[in-house]
Amino acid sequence: MKYYIIAGEASGDLHAANLIKALRKKDAHAEIRAWGGDLMEAAGANLVKHYRDLAFMGFWEVITNLKTILKNIKFCKADIAKFQPDAIIFIDYPGFNMRIAKWAKINGITTHYYISPQIWAWKENRIKDIKRDVDHMYVILPFEKDFYEEKHQFPVHFVGHPLLDAIENRAEVNEEAFRKKHQLSNLPIIALLPGSRKQEIAKMLQSMLTMLKHFPDYQFVIAGAPSQEDEFYMQFIKNTQVVLVKNETYDLLSISHAALVTSGTATLETALFQVPEVVCYKGNFISYHIAKRIVQLKYISLVNLIMDREVVTELIQNDFNEKRLQQELEAILEIENRNRILNDYDLLHKKLGGVGASERTADLILAASKS
Repeated sequence: MKYYIIAGEASGDLHAANLIKALRKKDAHAEIRAWGGDLMEAAGANLVKHYRDLAFMGFWEVITNLKTILKNIKFCKADIAKFQPDAIIFIDYPGFNMRIAKWAKINGITTHYYISPQIWAWKENRIKDIKRDVDHMYVILPFEKDFYEEKHQFPVHFVGHPLLDAIENRAEVNEEAFRKKHQLSNLPIIALLPGSRKQEIAKMLQSMLTMLKHFPDYQFVIAGAPSQEDEFYMQFIKNTQVVLVKNETYDLLSISHAALVTSGTATLETALFQVPEVVCYKGNFISYHIAKRIVQLKYISLVNLIMDREVVTELIQNDFNEKRLQQELEAILEIENRNRILNDYDLLHKKLGGVGASERTADLILAASKS
């Protein structure tokens, strides 16, 4: 079969890459053309566009880059028409993917959506478009199945969370060798995960790095985004003892004592590695205040959303300041708080459905093509 896969972010690249591996294992003649990243390309996809050229975060940023986005949509449609796939697989990234899904449906191409748009958070009216344009939906959060099937009468498949696969399949890290490779001290590590896009990294990292003077007995390490050059981070690090690690986030988390994490998939990844964390977010002033009026959620981190209560502290916008960050980081370094968080992480893991999301999704895609 011929598959066309579209992912627009680093997390989508990871999950799409594991799905590609599962598809190729089950379909020896699979031809895969894709928008995504290095991991998808390494898994065997013919990469058309890299996600680093696609990711625009926030309402204001989308508006100011609208010309580029519309150009990409036009190019994508033409490329799909030329490739003539048997199926298109969308990975999250709804602003772009739902436009392509509408066009694909009109043109008679089977559409699969792996990792649902978060319409339970905002733009719930997108359900009409999903019902019309998506043939098969695969959801990864336990509450999403009830949301779609009970609230909106739209059948979906809960396949479990693909992060469990990604973590399960990784090689064990040798801490001594990792520290030696990156010239790390023997101090306990506080990981800094400031996001993957230039604009969010710039906002988040400067505030995160104010913690150095308050916690001299810890080694701070930045998990660099694979899509960004080392030089971009160096302007923030300058003459500090902070170390930048690229393409080894999971190895870093596996030996970290605590973490400061920008909201997003990384909050869940950090929890699955059993690392107490403080969740941080500060966006463009205009984008934030628009989102605040539209998004109807109690929490911004996946950890708290899945557990439906505050497991990890979230510092959002004005609360994300040096004083509060110091207080909350001190809190997660205390043994009593750490034990509470780690116990909650165990419950979180059980809620996510077990390993095998990529395999289950590949099976369902292939079964749909035969029916």
